[in-house]
Amino acid sequence: MAAGLALAALAVGCGHGARAGTALAPAPVAQTASSEELDALWNQAVAAFRHGKWKQASELFGRVNLEFPPGDPRIAQSRFYLGEVQFARGENLDAVRQFRRVSDEAPNDPLAPEALLRVGDAYADLWHRPELDPTYGQTALAAYEELVSRYPDTPAALRAKKKIERLQDWFAIKDYKAALYYLRYKAYESAIIYLRDLVAKYPRASVAPQALVKLVGAYRKLGYKEEEQETCGYLRRFHPKAAGVDEVCPAPPAGTS
Repeated sequence: MAAGLALAALAVGCGHGARAGTALAPAPVAQTASSEELDALWNQAVAAFRHGKWKQASELFGRVNLEFPPGDPRIAQSRFYLGEVQFARGENLDAVRQFRRVSDEAPNDPLAPEALLRVGDAYADLWHRPELDPTYGQTALAAYEELVSRYPDTPAALRAKKKIERLQDWFAIKDYKAALYYLRYKAYESAIIYLRDLVAKYPRASVAPQALVKLVGAYRKLGYKEEEQETCGYLRRFHPKAAGVDEVCPAPPAGTS
């Protein structure tokens, strides 16, 4: 810094013929907020957040983040608040960065599990429909699974497990719609690949029973009798009331084995 000021002074002197001995103005020194000023800024930021004043809250939390001394316990809180503000404003990827800093830089802070949960939420929010590119959904799933692994006994982990189930249901729906596309064009082998993968990976998905019904139909079209019978047996055992089961897998007549 001192060397830079010396070079600047030399340049001015050469360009304008500065007289020897002319005093240089002192460089401005950045002033940090006092403890009382920090407390006041913090209270203003929290109040703005609670009243939904996102722009003001974003500016204030951004400022206190720069002013807090190392080790201040409010650093993680302010980043978490800032992430929530950005999430509320639709700035999901910026929010992810703030939440990630909480979980990665303050892993022992009580907010770390909640921050990981919100990482997953922010990514999941960007996957708008099951049939669209699932990249954000896969990234959300990874965040939720990381949370369950790192903080297994926390309330955040319990909520993450439910969100994982919802994401898996969407992955199953995506595969089911892909299978329907192939069935529409009588590409039965391709449809079977999607349907078998779906029921193997997501057996409790909402579309699993219908996927099995479609799978029986595809086997029948190709004359795969053994696979058809095996799938019908599974359907009748685990999903006897699913729509279409009686049509594709009629029960054997009474008195027959």
